[in-house]
Amino acid sequence: MARAADDWRALYQGDITDSEFGYISYNETVMEHFMSPRNVGLIEEPDGHAIVGDLNCGDYIEVCIKVEEGRVADFKFLMSGCPAAIATSSIATELAMGKTIREAMALTDNDVILAAGGIPARKAHCSLLAIRGLRQAIQDYFSKSPHNVKGGS
Repeated sequence: MARAADDWRALYQGDITDSEFGYISYNETVMEHFMSPRNVGLIEEPDGHAIVGDLNCGDYIEVCIKVEEGRVADFKFLMSGCPAAIATSSIATELAMGKTIREAMALTDNDVILAAGGIPARKAHCSLLAIRGLRQAIQDYFSKSPHNVKGGS
């Protein structure tokens, strides 16, 4: 579909938005992560867990993390959502794994959007789900392990 939209744009030679076509086109990176999402599933006995939903569109995500030596060693998710939500969640897992807790907490939805190579503006809110879930899972991790120093190294 994306090629058809590009062909129409070339013929039109004007600025046509996705809303004028009635559908959204995604880049190759987003489509790859949607069609083959990484790190899908749950972790047995996770160190942190969260469920986050977006009441505006009905998407929700369940997030599990494993923390080893102050780093996000594993980050898995289950999701009900649109292609953008699934793809950006997959990308977020790759961005967070291996980072210190502090670095993982500093990740933003803009980091995810940049790593995705961009997503349609009206789908930008989808990138928030995994990041919100990650932050809540890290907070859950700290609530279970009060001896941990908040923020990691």
